[in-house]
Amino acid sequence: MTELLKPAAPAHPRGLLDRLNGPHHRASLNVFLFIVIAHWAEHLTQAYQIWVLDWPVPKSKGMLGLAYPWLVTSEWMHYGYALIMLIGLFTLRRGFVGRGRAWWTAALVIQFWHHIEHLLLFAQAQSGHILFGKPVATSLLQLVVPRVELHLFYNTVVFLPMVIAMYLHLRPNATELAESSCSCHPAERQLVDA
Repeated sequence: MTELLKPAAPAHPRGLLDRLNGPHHRASLNVFLFIVIAHWAEHLTQAYQIWVLDWPVPKSKGMLGLAYPWLVTSEWMHYGYALIMLIGLFTLRRGFVGRGRAWWTAALVIQFWHHIEHLLLFAQAQSGHILFGKPVATSLLQLVVPRVELHLFYNTVVFLPMVIAMYLHLRPNATELAESSCSCHPAERQLVDA
């Protein structure tokens, strides 16, 4: 009787979110992961420039910053990336179930706070009204931790639960596989459906 009350699942995903979290979930995750790794490359290059090459922080601009210095000094780029991360984590969350979803949600929550910090920096840069009596735009946690170290920390604490989520998502248990409707593990699904 309860089977009759359940709504039928749509035969084909209708909206963009359904497609990104269904038949195109694996491709969407790969594109998102590429963006995240490219961002990591920038931060790791900057860290190398500071702590290995002993460049002063203002001259340590990562890879893109060496070719396009205005990119690194613009809060537009930093805020834009924080927003892309937030949107990506939110958009692709529906494709996760079970343990993977819990870890993906943790990354989303942490990124939301990271986004708030960047929004605060962006608002100060755009308005010219600098808070906390500092000479440059400053975020809340930047009052305690220098900006380079803080952003390495933020990127780490968002990235680790994201990686754990993807690992668990690609290795679902039987319950998670039954609940999942994305394209990330078609071979296993054939075994369950058979």
